[in-house]
Amino acid sequence: MSPKIRVLIVDDHPLMREALRGAIEDEPDMELVGEADNGLEAVGLAGSLQPDVTVMDLFMAGMDGLEAIARIREENPDARILALTSSTDESKVMAAVQAGALGYLLKEVQRVELLRAIREVSQGNVFLPPHLVRKLFNGMRQGQAKSPVTPVEALTPRETEVLKYIGDGASNREIAEALCVSEGTIRTHVHHILGKLGLKNRNQAILYALQGKLIFNLTPQPPLRNGEGE
Repeated sequence: MSPKIRVLIVDDHPLMREALRGAIEDEPDMELVGEADNGLEAVGLAGSLQPDVTVMDLFMAGMDGLEAIARIREENPDARILALTSSTDESKVMAAVQAGALGYLLKEVQRVELLRAIREVSQGNVFLPPHLVRKLFNGMRQGQAKSPVTPVEALTPRETEVLKYIGDGASNREIAEALCVSEGTIRTHVHHILGKLGLKNRNQAILYALQGKLIFNLTPQPPLRNGEGE
């Protein structure tokens, strides 16, 4: 039996937390591990509980969701966060993605869509509306327009392989295990990938891999011995 998806919910409205709690507790493959009603508390609980998914409200008094997402991701780059918002303001959604959220939903979403989003984000998959994915990618392409080299061609074969795994939603630990190297080595590769492609964070790398169809075009390579080919 697969382990349950451990979920932390963060919202300053008791009724919203109650609705989220009910939806999660009804699912046999999910487990509610904690609740917070503000961003500061969310940062502390995310660090101590290490949930598989944090469902984060964006608008809260004190530390809001955007700052909390950024703080959580700063402490744990592999944290998987689903932003939940009542606003259709695209700039806020863009800000959440830039801060490190893997996906976002409007609060009036149907329960089945919420649960699907939690499951997708728990696997490291991006859960965003297609129009937002296109806009984010177009923005990245415009920023790269002056580059004399096709961006992906600047990557080494190993960096390209790591990017493929990032596009698949794998964490640094999972990539390290697949390639038989240390997490520190993978962190270095990720840092180089972001720099060479002109990307700001791992979310943008995921979107780049998806839009570039690298996850379909790359041929998986056999694992290397520790330290080989780095």
